[in-house]
Amino acid sequence: MELTRSHVFVFGQVQGVGYRFSTHKIADQLGLNGWVRNLPDGRVEAVFEGEEQAIEAMLKWCKTGPRMAIVQHLEVIPEPPEHLQGFQIKR
Repeated sequence: MELTRSHVFVFGQVQGVGYRFSTHKIADQLGLNGWVRNLPDGRVEAVFEGEEQAIEAMLKWCKTGPRMAIVQHLEVIPEPPEHLQGFQIKR
């Protein structure tokens, strides 16, 4: 299995709509490792590590997010994997 990593910034109305919780749930379902957190400027930041196909599915979901979210833009930065374990919501 080839491990890949994407560092993601989500722009739009993505705080206070369950975005982090939903991201955690989907990442678990896809078998991804990493983390997600809110940023002070209103964006959501996340890191996903796993198989490329699973990350692509995660990024596709991130473009829409949970029902109440309004995603305007995704910034995706490929990075070398750090072999993270599990997926967490950072405060």
